[in-house]
Amino acid sequence: MNLLDRYVSRQVLGTSLMAVSVLSVVLVLGNLFKSLSDLLLSRSLPIEAVLTVIACVLPFSLTFTLPWGFLTSILLVFGRMSAESELTALRSSGVSILRTARPVFAFGIAFSALCLWINADIAPRAKSHMRTLLMDIAASNPASLFRSGSIVDQFPGHRIFVAKADGNRLENLLVYKLNAQNDPEKIIFAESGEIRADIAQQRLVLKLRNVRYEQRSDKNPAALSEIKQGITAEQTSLYISLDEKKYGKRKVTKMSDLPAGDLLRRIRLKHDPDQPETPYTTKQLAEMKTDLNKRFSFAMASLTFALVAVPLGITSQRKETSIGFMLSLAVAFAYFFLIIVAEWTKSQPRLHPELLIWVPNLVFLAVGATLLRRLATR
Repeated sequence: MNLLDRYVSRQVLGTSLMAVSVLSVVLVLGNLFKSLSDLLLSRSLPIEAVLTVIACVLPFSLTFTLPWGFLTSILLVFGRMSAESELTALRSSGVSILRTARPVFAFGIAFSALCLWINADIAPRAKSHMRTLLMDIAASNPASLFRSGSIVDQFPGHRIFVAKADGNRLENLLVYKLNAQNDPEKIIFAESGEIRADIAQQRLVLKLRNVRYEQRSDKNPAALSEIKQGITAEQTSLYISLDEKKYGKRKVTKMSDLPAGDLLRRIRLKHDPDQPETPYTTKQLAEMKTDLNKRFSFAMASLTFALVAVPLGITSQRKETSIGFMLSLAVAFAYFFLIIVAEWTKSQPRLHPELLIWVPNLVFLAVGATLLRRLATR
């Protein structure tokens, strides 16, 4: 590596680390409050749990902050080098733009490989571990998850709304029991209730009073003609299992929690390995293929941004940090917006969403290559 490579590498790498650190702190704090807002407000969360959640959220945040921070650093470094005529001097000495940007493309490949590892394996395992942690917290202090006017969705197969919560005592509850497809199969209305943990059985016990039921069809929960209403009870108990996640009695059903290898295996088998008698539907397979392709496509963001950011940073000819950040924000927003639009089609197999998820990369790579070619031949 010669002097020019060391100079560009030091500038880009240093600025990238700073940008990624700032963006990661913002995203980690946001996700921390989103995941643990109820527990943080009730001051019932130990510091060890907070640190564990931060460690779990960090890999997921890096899939966004690493490409975005890398993009910001390229715009800032090459914008400054262009504004201070360093690039003009290099070109006068016979050093082309592509030769100057060689370390940037090397970093783009390395960061893309790192993001692929995170997307394919580290982030899914971290998300699964965080859900297990939340379940452990629920087992040790279930009342901490219930707040007045809140919806509790941490328990597998259940959604619980509580109008008023006072410790273990709850009032005006609305409980949805969900099937494997997350469709409501039973709706329970209760005037009051009490929550406690049954540690020996690894479950929560929700005692309900003055209860009304709405029972739906197991095969077709959306069929209004098959809804049974008017079932009442003075008192009943609802048992919520906590060992499904922790002890493996029920495998993770959220595709985002599966490592890429496990997800690919399910796609090839076309059914859950533990439930071979229940094959996946065409819609489910399309969603799984889209999720798998998204992990590979999204990992290429660093290399894609490198190809776009070099010509943008040079043509902007600005060394102000605010200008570079605003430009990076615009580019990142356009890229992530296209990813979101492509992901919206994942429930429509006829549109081949697993291929559409690659469109943002193809668009940005084409734009970046065109801008670089024009800049190199100018």
